[in-house]
Amino acid sequence: MHSPIEIARNFIEIGIHKVRLSIWKMVILGFFAGVFIGFAGIASTTISATVDNASVARLLSACVFPAGMAMVLVAGSELFTGNNLIIISVLEKKVRMRDMLKSWIFVFLGNFLGASFVAALVVYGHTPGLYGGRLAEKMIASALVRVEQSFSEAFIRGILCNILVCIAVWAAFAAKTVSGKLLMSFWPVMLFVLCGFEHSIADIYFCIAGILTAGEYGMDSGILNMGSFLLKNLLPVTLGNIVGGAGIVGAGYWLVYLHRTPYSTMTIEAEQEEMDIAEEY
Repeated sequence: MHSPIEIARNFIEIGIHKVRLSIWKMVILGFFAGVFIGFAGIASTTISATVDNASVARLLSACVFPAGMAMVLVAGSELFTGNNLIIISVLEKKVRMRDMLKSWIFVFLGNFLGASFVAALVVYGHTPGLYGGRLAEKMIASALVRVEQSFSEAFIRGILCNILVCIAVWAAFAAKTVSGKLLMSFWPVMLFVLCGFEHSIADIYFCIAGILTAGEYGMDSGILNMGSFLLKNLLPVTLGNIVGGAGIVGAGYWLVYLHRTPYSTMTIEAEQEEMDIAEEY
């Protein structure tokens, strides 16, 4: 596996590559990531729709949702929350702040379009009609709970979520095989779903799917609408995701592994030797 110091150095080059993508590639790759997260969203809702025990239902959803991150990591796409780690390249002065922000904006746009695309196809393909309409009820309830939180609650849950998501990305880059990447990314993502933390791109799917389902099936959606979704959910959750991903994980690991730290092949080899010795004991 790659050591943490190697992962940190790799992320410098990864960040440079990401900001050098053309705008249309950022949007298209972002679109694919939004689609993958959308698929994970409908799957996680479907598997728990008829489970009455709330704890079991949440556990089942948590075990299915990481499929979205698996597709993002392996199939090739750009996910806004994971791209918060571009801050490492910025802090190393290899990427300009404005280039990072441009990447975030256009990848987020692609994510929004992709997640909304899946939500629309799911609803107008009448997937919510499964289980005698119980899935439709679950989809609306899942969206409604997201807009009933206070701004501060959504913000804090966004922070907690993206700490775990960025750790999932970070840990996946420690592995050198596809199986290792899938295994390492599964657990942090499973934890954030299980704990009810908020992921901005997933929430785009859940809330838009809920809004469209309520309209298509003529069901009561309470305070759920585009206004409440954008202001009470997406805004605070996105800000929280940035704090958790860029401010805590990205800046934190940069500070530990890159700030005022000389790097060379000998440094990496010496650290690897220390790890090998530790494993022997």
